Amino acid sequence: MAEVGYLDIRRMFLASVEKIRENHQELSRLDSATGDGDHGTTMVRSFDSVEKTINDAQGEDLKSLLYDIGWNIMCADGGSTGPLLGSLFMGMSESVEGKDSLDEASLAAMFRAGLNGMSEQSKANVGDKTMMDALMPAVDAMEAAAGKGKSPGEMLADAAKAAADGAEATTDMQAKFGRARNLGERTIGHKDPGATSMSLIFQAFAESI
Repeated sequence: MAEVGYLDIRRMFLASVEKIRENHQELSRLDSATGDGDHGTTMVRSFDSVEKTINDAQGEDLKSLLYDIGWNIMCADGGSTGPLLGSLFMGMSESVEGKDSLDEASLAAMFRAGLNGMSEQSKANVGDKTMMDALMPAVDAMEAAAGKGKSPGEMLADAAKAAADGAEATTDMQAKFGRARNLGERTIGHKDPGATSMSLIFQAFAESI
């Protein structure tokens, strides 16, 4: 596959809905160690809105689909997760205006735009034990793969691995953002639920292409 189109993006997001549902109990279990224990429930609520947005979409406009996914996640009462994911997907929409399909460079640019959008909501970086520990390496991996001429499927596979490695690395980190930071060193030894959920999203994206 040389390019990714509307139906591919649609399939990627529907796959992420199912992936989150399959793993929501594990996400809440991880969150129970350093938070309220409701991250899995929050993610399911957010991705229920993704599914509804996709099913209600009219036409095949890629920018509108991504924007609406992001906007509706923000409105899904997902606590701090909603604005973060919403800004990610709305940011992605800004790079695809007027495009019916995305080549390797455009696909990488879409995820970079999403990261930039999320960075406006969160100042976290790699090492802070947040979603960024999975997202940032994933985007870097996509850009590196695109530069090597890899296919979109290969790009997403590289991104999924980078995200998984980044999420796993949070186990040894101390939280610096969110409610978990109040626990200080007690957060060390627990994998971050946000980074884990981001890793699952990329895993679903990769498996769907």
